[in-house]
Amino acid sequence: MSGFKAIGSFLRERIGWHGVGLAASLVIIAIAAVVLYEMLRNINPGEVLDALTGTEPWRVGLAALFVAGAYFTLTFYDWFALRTIGMGHVPYRTAALASFTSYAIGHNVGFSAFTGGTVRYRIYSAHGLGAIDVAKLCFVTGLTFWLGNIAILGIGISIEPWAASAVDQLPPWVNRLIGLALLAGLAFYVAWVGLKPRRVGIGKGHWAVTLPGSRLTLLQIGIGIIDLSFCAAAMYVLMPQAPFIDPIALGVVFISATLLGFASHAPGGLGVFDAAMLVALPQFEKEPLLGALLLLRLLYYVTPFTLALLALGTRELLLSRSRRAQPSTPAVEPTALPDDVLPVLLEDPPETSADAPERKRIAS
Repeated sequence: MSGFKAIGSFLRERIGWHGVGLAASLVIIAIAAVVLYEMLRNINPGEVLDALTGTEPWRVGLAALFVAGAYFTLTFYDWFALRTIGMGHVPYRTAALASFTSYAIGHNVGFSAFTGGTVRYRIYSAHGLGAIDVAKLCFVTGLTFWLGNIAILGIGISIEPWAASAVDQLPPWVNRLIGLALLAGLAFYVAWVGLKPRRVGIGKGHWAVTLPGSRLTLLQIGIGIIDLSFCAAAMYVLMPQAPFIDPIALGVVFISATLLGFASHAPGGLGVFDAAMLVALPQFEKEPLLGALLLLRLLYYVTPFTLALLALGTRELLLSRSRRAQPSTPAVEPTALPDDVLPVLLEDPPETSADAPERKRIAS
């Protein structure tokens, strides 16, 4: 035990947890790059193009609807978080804009906690939120994401542990125990926040956040589950038609691969997500599967990223025009006085009885 403490102390003091996280991300990316190279070096680009162009339009359209549903659900991440931190005055339309643009840009640029937080601050600062408020909001949205992941992974792994084994290479019975442990931990958390108000953060001031109670936590979990279900459904309708794969099994593989991509901090999990999907689904031919992954990237990453940039650019343009259209405060012109008033103001004021002794003293 003392050895682990010494290692933790060394990492914290000499490298820092940020450096450890960066090193772990680089290791994940490097492993994924090697795996991806080995799997794709014999790929026929023509067959990949055929898979892209051969996908039925209705499948692409249905996947696009599922992606739209996922991004719509993401708007409730911010809406829920705003009310959790006591900023319920911010309207839903602002929360929707901030959520969509921050996630669409953060998914593509990478390091979504930083990039998404920057976009959110730019939008929410107009409604009186400061940097600490945005940091607390990002914490609550991240909590929603992880609670949803734990719930849907716990359910999926418990039902289809073999699908998880294709990703983590652990025995199915071990994965089933992991799934049940995730669900037990989630149930404990819901009960824990329901016993009394729980606060997390530094001190009891502006840096602290009061966690949602049991009922709101269940709502939080539901939002996360719906979001991830939409994403997995988009992947499912784009998959090659043969061989058949159970939707729950694909959901487990898809979410596990998504989490690996998220842990790598690579833009869109590029390379890491794709390598995990290719490794976990060896029953599919690589070219059709790669075509489905490319279509998903086009729908879930490229298109929302373009729309988010257009939305932010339009907003900044409208704000700039609004500032220029505001009339500047006119200079106050001196009011002309009537001719019969000016001589009166220039005359000496009449002497009062109180001023007489003082005038005599000065004269003497």
